[in-house]
Amino acid sequence: MSSHLKTEYAYAVAKATTGVNAESVGANSAGLTVIGLKGALVAALALSAIAAGNAQAGTTGSISLTSDYLFRGVSQTNQEPALQGGIEYAHDSGFYVGAWGSNVSWLSDTVVIGDNISSSLELDAYLGYRGKAGEIFSYDLGVLTYYYPGDYPGGFNSPNTTEIYLGGTLAPSDTVSVGLKYSYAVTDLFGYADSDGSGYLDANLNWTFQPTWTLNLHGGKQWIEHNEDFEYTDWKLGVTKSFESGFSIAAAYSSTDAEEALYTNAHNNFLADDAFTLTVSKAF
Repeated sequence: MSSHLKTEYAYAVAKATTGVNAESVGANSAGLTVIGLKGALVAALALSAIAAGNAQAGTTGSISLTSDYLFRGVSQTNQEPALQGGIEYAHDSGFYVGAWGSNVSWLSDTVVIGDNISSSLELDAYLGYRGKAGEIFSYDLGVLTYYYPGDYPGGFNSPNTTEIYLGGTLAPSDTVSVGLKYSYAVTDLFGYADSDGSGYLDANLNWTFQPTWTLNLHGGKQWIEHNEDFEYTDWKLGVTKSFESGFSIAAAYSSTDAEEALYTNAHNNFLADDAFTLTVSKAF
């Protein structure tokens, strides 16, 4: 799971204006990144401990360290590492519930002089249902909320977002699967003003070309209601190596066609730029 499109515009939508003063971030943002990593570590370890203690109840969990937290092709951590953890309980009926967390810095990276934005953690919660129709087709529908605890200036449009989603996966063999998923925002999307009704289409192909080795292909399109200039497409090519111990290593190259001027933050970093990421994960 994860978030987002929030660059210099995240503050602008709160004021119904555009632009961010690039002189205002500096060392404060770096400190928030460290705090965020500590917070994410605590959350991830807590989730992992719960998962390990309840494995018999259909509970799974994971903890990951990634070189850059990319969400829909956009860096959430100013192109810095992230520590992440999640837990999910799945019932035999097909219903499931889960939570996921990561350090982030995109909100603190939009600081304007005189304003106090301190948010360095993303916490997600979701509820859904998975089922099958025939031998090779499965479907998934649910609701997901992205929550960003922190302090914000008066009038700031909340970045908290809720989406409903519907997806389907076709798996003609044990080694190949093709998936399509659409997410629809029932609130404003990550702080964009009047953006409820925005959508994201996510297409994926996974091919296990050798035992424990999987090729990952992804393409996506983000629509943002009443903020069309910020819409974009993204894609990713990656490979994942899994181990019997539950560890996995994933390497990926990602890119977007997002407008550079609109997705460059106060650090002068283009957050939707081409990126190579490396992620190490442990499943429980």
